[in-house]
Amino acid sequence: MKKFFESLPVHDYTTKLSVSIVYAILASVAMNFFYQPGNIYSSGITGLAQILTTLSTKVVGFKVPVSITLYALNIPLFFIAWLKIGKKFTIFTVLTVTLTSVFMQIVPQTTLSNDPIICAIFGGGVMGSGIGFALKNGLSSGGLDIFSITIRKKTGRSVGSISMYFNGLIIFVAGYLFGWQYMFYSALSIFVSGKVTDAVYTKQKKMQVMIITKNPDNVINEIQKKMRRGITIIHEAEGAYRHDKQTLLLTVVTRFELPALEAAMKESDPSAFVSISDNVKILGHFYEEDL
Repeated sequence: MKKFFESLPVHDYTTKLSVSIVYAILASVAMNFFYQPGNIYSSGITGLAQILTTLSTKVVGFKVPVSITLYALNIPLFFIAWLKIGKKFTIFTVLTVTLTSVFMQIVPQTTLSNDPIICAIFGGGVMGSGIGFALKNGLSSGGLDIFSITIRKKTGRSVGSISMYFNGLIIFVAGYLFGWQYMFYSALSIFVSGKVTDAVYTKQKKMQVMIITKNPDNVINEIQKKMRRGITIIHEAEGAYRHDKQTLLLTVVTRFELPALEAAMKESDPSAFVSISDNVKILGHFYEEDL
């Protein structure tokens, strides 16, 4: 039993728990400080939960809290995540959604501004930073993130862009039911949220790396020790000035892996020439770790 507990990645689990708490706080601040006071509808399942909460007064006679509708809508998605993405991912998603619902319930609704544009921009920024931070650390905020991650793995599209396609229906319904001005403000918020998510979540941004080195074996071993990436080797590349023979290595990494690549180059060949092309498009298989 002692060996079993010693083998558990406790540091990884405590980190994910901390990230879940941070996301829950950010999502609750966005909802209770900006979205609710400004009548702004969020993206994805959270926006759908807001719509159902708004309609609940007319349908059932009392207002169902957003925290309850949000959790109820996520329950069937947990099963999809369990089957399509992974068990560990699903467990932490359940934890994150649970903490988010709890924090949304206990954080008091506070009006910082009555300007819907300010609420839309800052609410979207806070929510997008929370979503991006969670995804960057291998967690999901639930809802449409599950679909976005699945589609991103197949198509290579960014998470923020995928979410915006799904969210078109949400903002249209919000505008139709509660006034078209809410549609435009909500669209602004969703746009900001998507851009901030893409800025924070860097695992989806791919970079082509060209390395010219005299120590290819050391470089290849060090890179593959730090990350799982294929490398193309071109032998006897000739320099135009000295006409010396060197080896050209080509690979593709994510922006998230860039610090690991820099560390690998410092350890294997500090004098190598490294050229990096930002945000390249990939056709074909590109390995991505499961969250």
